[in-house]
Formats: sequence, structure tokens, C-alpha cells
Amino acid sequence: MTRSAGAGATVRPGRGDAGTPARPVRARGARPVVVGLFAAAALLSQPALALAASVTTSASAATPPAAASMSLSPNASVITSRPQGGSAGSVVPAYVAALSAAAAPAGSPGGDLVKVYVVKTAQQNGGTPDSLPVIAARTLGDAGRAGEIFELNRGRTQPDGSALQDPNQLRPGWILRLPQDAGGPDVRLARETGGGNDAGDGGNGGDGNATAPADGATGAPPAGDPAPQADGRIALPLAAVLAVLGAVLLGLLTAAIVFRRRLRRAFAWLPRLVHRLGEPRRRARRLAFRRGLAQTFAADAESLRVAHRIVAELSGPKGYAVHAVSVDDAGATVWVGTQDDPPAPWQDLGGSRWRLPAGALDRPVRAAAPVPGAPTSFLVRVGVDDQGGKVFVDLSRLDGLLSVTGDHQVATDVVTGLLTEVARGGPGIPAAVLSRTGATVALPQAMPRVEAPRPGSVEIPAAGPQDDLRAGTLRAAAHRRFLRAMLVVPEAPQAGDAAELAALCAEAIGWTGLVCGDVDGAHWRWQAAQDGSVRIPALRLTVSAPAAA
Repeated sequence: MTRSAGAGATVRPGRGDAGTPARPVRARGARPVVVGLFAAAALLSQPALALAASVTTSASAATPPAAASMSLSPNASVITSRPQGGSAGSVVPAYVAALSAAAAPAGSPGGDLVKVYVVKTAQQNGGTPDSLPVIAARTLGDAGRAGEIFELNRGRTQPDGSALQDPNQLRPGWILRLPQDAGGPDVRLARETGGGNDAGDGGNGGDGNATAPADGATGAPPAGDPAPQADGRIALPLAAVLAVLGAVLLGLLTAAIVFRRRLRRAFAWLPRLVHRLGEPRRRARRLAFRRGLAQTFAADAESLRVAHRIVAELSGPKGYAVHAVSVDDAGATVWVGTQDDPPAPWQDLGGSRWRLPAGALDRPVRAAAPVPGAPTSFLVRVGVDDQGGKVFVDLSRLDGLLSVTGDHQVATDVVTGLLTEVARGGPGIPAAVLSRTGATVALPQAMPRVEAPRPGSVEIPAAGPQDDLRAGTLRAAAHRRFLRAMLVVPEAPQAGDAAELAALCAEAIGWTGLVCGDVDGAHWRWQAAQDGSVRIPALRLTVSAPAAA
């Protein structure tokens, strides 16, 4: 229950029966935004409206007045385009009035209303008869502008049926049209009627009738109205056209703001459509880039030399296990299998990554002497990273199977690229293709081909408790092995063949397997995307893989 607490306040019961004044309700929704837009448009349209007025004035001065009759409107009021006060909401009708004034017939302050002067008698004028210089001085502040008043009224039919032909002959009761900048207590507003019965005012507000013009031009449009062209078109002031276009654009913008949520839902499909339409072109550009990578790798020997030098340095006295190297213009990054702090001048990037600046790449280092009979690193390029660095992985640490899942075509390109790198780095390493469906992978011409082992010809060892067929992309327990022969599987093997494939790639037999698909027992697992990118989870890295031409 509430009770009154003074004028305009509502008290709500609260703790200890003490009320708190109700908070005023604030306007919500899009109405304040719309009012603000109208206010901004009104301010921005002031120059256009001023330009329209100036164009109208010049057109009225340059155009001879057409014969027409006028009826005096003593009670007419001038329409203002700027509010004198009140809330921001009053800007809306003011702006509409301003647009109406801009689009109204040129040469009149209020549509068909014009400024006039009613010629006075000598008695009304203090004993001095009216003349054009006196009228010009009284209404325009300059007696020298009497000629303008004469040109505006020459030949115009007056209430008594006569017309002004001599600037020195004026009759009381005549209604003389004035220029637009006229002002003063004697300036009145009159309405042009185009030659009908008009009411005149002899200074006291009496009525009078006007006759048709002497030249018979009763159908001529009032001076300042849009004049018809020879081909029937009507010329409109540029400022009025701009004001109307601005109003239309403002209405569209207001509708878009008010109905923005509906429009967003209605056109939610448009960005997806645009993206879908541009997908073929993006895919073609991506494929051309990947094919260029294959050619770049074939001609690049310097980055391979730098990568081997880095691996030899870090495999020295402390024997760090380097799983991957990225060489770019700003230096090199390595992925190591240790959590130790890097030796100087290497920098720790976190996540088992070390960084060497470009200036330290050519410093003299002492590499460890190779151990007789021990496997050495076998670096192959897999692609480029986001910084343009060429990424190498050490296949001697694969220790069995590599599984490339995802897009099958990109996975095939990855396996083909690895085989090309193996053929380039170890020309004597043979390869075989193992497939039950007849699928195949193109082997490099420099790589010797051998017959694949027949299914069922390998004894599968019993799995021990330490074996984990899904140990991740890169197992820390994997150790370095010689690359004796490459076994390529073009598709994901069947469930019964996975164990036999793992046995073939065990160290006892010595095959190194590259599988285009998912397989249990893979020590490395990569994911290929349709755009040619390959994600290597263990390195937390995504590269762009090369594609064969």
C-alpha cells in the first residue's frame, strides 16, 4: 500500500515503515534514438534550407513578375523552422515543417504567401503621399531599391482594375509586392490567387475585387514557382531535392535501427552466401600457393642446412631431443623434449619451445661427434607456419606409424610431400604401398619400390600393459630409429588390419608407416583440413602443407 508524500511523489512502504521516493521512469526503446536522429538531421539540413532560400530569392529577382491578383491575409503567421524551446521531441515537427518550406514553391515565404505593401493615402502617411523610394526606404532600408519594387509590380493588376506602368504614379489601396528581404511594421502577407476575385485592403482591412490582367495572362504561374520547361518538365531547386533525399535516407536509417533485430535475423543468410560464393576462388588461390610451396622446397637447401646445424648443436654434450625445427627470416624455433632452461643464446618461449635470434644462427658451435651405429636425425619439411617459417620434423623419432586424418586429398598431399622429402634426403630408402582396395599413392621416381608384405604374414606380439595404442600425437617414450623402408597405406585400414600394421612398423621389423586415415597404434597423429592446413597437436602448431602440381 502506498501513501502520498507531497506533490508528485509516491512513497512505497519500506523498512521501519519509512518510504522511499519512486524513481522516475526513463524512456526506453528506440524512441530517443529516433528523436536524436531527427534532431541531427534538422541541424544538418539548415545549410540546405538556407541555400534553398537564397536560390528562391535570386530566382524571384531575375524572373519578371507574371500578372496575377493577390488577396491580403492579415491574420497569416510566418512558419518557423526552429523551435523556440521545449523538449527534443519538438524537433520532429519542426524538421517536417522545414522540409515543407524547402519543397514549397520558390519565391514565397510560406508556399503561396508573399510580402506586400498597401499604398497609403496622404492622410494615413502624415500628409506625404507614398512613392516607391519612400516605400523602399521604409521596408528595405534603401531608397535606391525602388526599381526592384517597380519591376516586381509592373503590369500587375491592382484591386481597382488598373496596373502600375509609371514608377511615379501610385494609387492608395494598391498592393505592391516586395522583395523577400523586406521587413518592418508596414510589411504584410498576401496570397496570390492567379487572377480570381481578390480582396484588397486599403489600409483599414476593407475588401476589394481585382479584375483580370490587361495582357490577358491570367494562367501564368506566380513568380518564383517551378517554371515548366519546353518539354513539359518542372525544374525543382537543388536544395529541395537534397532535403527530400535526406528525409528518405533518414527514414530508412530509422527503420533499420528500429527493426535491426528482425533485419539481422532476416538477412542472416547473406554473409554465409557471400562466403560460399567466394569459396571456389579462395580454394584455387590456396591450391596455387601450396603448389608453389612444393617448388620452393625443391630448390631450398639453405634452410635444411640451418635446421641440421641446429639439431647437431643441441644434440651435443647434453643431448637434447629435438622433435621439430622452424626456420624463418628472424631466427629459428625448436621443439625439444625437455623442461630444462635453454642454453645461451637460446630463449625460452614456454611449452618446450626455444627461440634463437637470426644474428646467432651463424655463430661457431661445437657439434657432438656422431656415435657409430646410432641413428641420426632425418629432417623433412612438412610445410610453413603463419610467420612463413619452414617447419621440419625428425622422422627418425616417429618410432612406427604416422596417421594423417581429416580431408583425404590433403592427407594424401601430406604423405606424398613426406615421401618426396625422404627421397631427396635418403635416395636409397625404398617404399611400398599396402592397400586392400586397390587405392594407391604416387611414389617419387627417385624412390625404389619394393613389394608390400602380404596380410597375415606377420606375427602380432601380445600387447603389454605399457603399450598405449592411442598415446597421442607424439609419445615422449618414442626413441630414435633408422629409416629402413617406408610403408604407405592410402586409406584407413580395417579394424582387423590395424594390429598387423602396428606389428609391421615395430622396431623388430623396421617399416615406417604413413597412413592416410585414422589407425590405432599411431605414435603421431595429424589433422588435415580442406584448405590445405595441417594441425600438429603435439607441437601446438598449424602449417600449410605443399601440394603436388
